[in-house]
Amino acid sequence: MQQDTIQASFDRMTDAWAAGNADAFAAEFTEDASYVIYVGLTYFGRTAIRDAHVPVFQRWQKGTRPSMAVLDTRIVADGAAVVTTEGGIGKGRTIKHDKVQTFVMVENNHAWQCAAFQNTKRNRLFIAANQWAERRAR
Repeated sequence: MQQDTIQASFDRMTDAWAAGNADAFAAEFTEDASYVIYVGLTYFGRTAIRDAHVPVFQRWQKGTRPSMAVLDTRIVADGAAVVTTEGGIGKGRTIKHDKVQTFVMVENNHAWQCAAFQNTKRNRLFIAANQWAERRAR
């Protein structure tokens, strides 16, 4: 049996999003996964995640594709990892990475799935103010 990887799960997620396939997208989450989007909406369970993405893929994000870069991966226990990424959604050649995500990934039956997802939109003003305050504190 070929070993599944966390990156392979992310690749399946991004491929499913680009294809507008809510079933394949939700399959990358555990049955009891939690999913929090940047505006604060929460979904609990694979079925709720799937159902929430049907209109996303059919209407307001139709034809979009995700772009994601892994910033950090920490194995926190056997078969469990916390992964921090930056990414974005768009239609163009270049997609702005305007959000930061945290994934809690678990290995089930030799396959990695997401057990918890949190998406945070970057706020340039607050980032700049924080960096300024950090420099002043030194």
